[in-house]
Amino acid sequence: MDILILGGTQWLGRELAREALRRGHEVTCLARGEAGDVAPGARLVVGDRSQPGAYDAVQGRDWDAVIDVTRQPGFARRAAEALGPRARHWTFISSGNVYARHDEPGADESADLLPPLESDESTPESYGEAKSAIELAYREALGDRLLVIRPGLIGGPGDASGRSGYWVARAARSDEPMLVPDIHDAAAQLVDVRDLVTWTLDAVECRLTGAFNAVGDRSTFGAFLALARAVGGHDREVRLAAPEWLIDQGVAEWSGPDSLPLWIVDPSWAAFQDRSNAAARAEGFAPRPVVETLSDLLAWEREQGLERPRGAGLGAERERELVAALAVADGV
Repeated sequence: MDILILGGTQWLGRELAREALRRGHEVTCLARGEAGDVAPGARLVVGDRSQPGAYDAVQGRDWDAVIDVTRQPGFARRAAEALGPRARHWTFISSGNVYARHDEPGADESADLLPPLESDESTPESYGEAKSAIELAYREALGDRLLVIRPGLIGGPGDASGRSGYWVARAARSDEPMLVPDIHDAAAQLVDVRDLVTWTLDAVECRLTGAFNAVGDRSTFGAFLALARAVGGHDREVRLAAPEWLIDQGVAEWSGPDSLPLWIVDPSWAAFQDRSNAAARAEGFAPRPVVETLSDLLAWEREQGLERPRGAGLGAERERELVAALAVADGV
């Protein structure tokens, strides 16, 4: 197949290109080329999608498949106009953030979506509305040629955000007391980037259409943490901290510097990591065991350096400070 990836120089896009090339497809990536290199063997067409004429170099031909990962509605609206008529199949990697509610455990693809963003440009605060707008733009332009994939948290080797690898890396880094939010039964759901990529290309090859939650199997934070500790080899003390106390100490939720990844305080987001993947599974989606993802993540984390500054998580010294402060607060 002749596959056009709109992007292809960052983690997910590059992995999609790499796997497509491994399968023997021809891959062209339209990107500015500033975020990184394309996968070896892919053709890079340099283009800034915010500028007029961005699609000129890839517009005058037919494509067996187009894959887009953008979060900018304007990019999608212009891509649909320029390339839609000559694309046999189109895949948009959307997000679980498009849903209007995140407090319904096990919700499927029939759940209501956020109203689409009217603007062409998104912000971090309008991410869900922007992805909803892109879905709408592509549905209107492509009809029954469109596949929409809605991942949740994507993890696995290569996750430069640091979110999915934090807990297993922390377990391997030290046997000192581990600071953990007291959310044992909270939902946790991780999709391995390799499983997402594999299934996406399987779906492209058979021209699957419709919308699917490509998320990991439903689990809990406690189960995820237990696996991470077992893989990382941490069997010493765990210090449980109330989420409210962590917030008071300035510890961030979910991701980013000085955070404890994968926890969310707001109860209206309690099921963000608790969506059904039954429809995708019925179409061949097969998430690997989380322990396998964590084992491979730890190998990658060791290569990067367990003591390095992280994009998400606590550094060793900050964690020690918080453990000491928690002991004082608990009167230990």
